Amino acid sequence: MNVRSIITKVLKPLNIPVVFLSYKGEDETYIRFFFYNQAPAFSAEDQEKQTGHYVQIDVFTKSGTEYARLEKGVKDLLVEAGFVFRNQNDDYEPETEIYHKILRFFYAQNTEEE
Repeated sequence: MNVRSIITKVLKPLNIPVVFLSYKGEDETYIRFFFYNQAPAFSAEDQEKQTGHYVQIDVFTKSGTEYARLEKGVKDLLVEAGFVFRNQNDDYEPETEIYHKILRFFYAQNTEEE
C-alpha cells in the first residue's frame, strides 16, 4: 500500500477530511498532508530496500478544542501505525482566524510494500 493511502486510512477515525496537498471543501476543520522529502532509507547490494518518507501533517481548525484533540489524535494514530514523530509547531492565521498545527513524521517502508 502506498504511504498516501496509509496516512488517509490511519487518520480516518478522526472523522474529518484528510487530503493530500490541497483541500477544496467547505469544512472549517480538516487535515492536509504532503511529503517534504522521500529518499532511500536503507540500501543493500546497490538496491534500495527501504524508502524514507518525511511527511508533514497540517491540521486546520477554528476551534481551540478541536485543535488540541486533533494534535493528540494525529500523533497517537500515526505513531501507533509505525510513523516516527519528528517535531511540531503552532501557527495562527489571523486573516482567516484559523489555528494551524504543523506535525512532521518519518516513515520507513520496505520497497516491496510500495
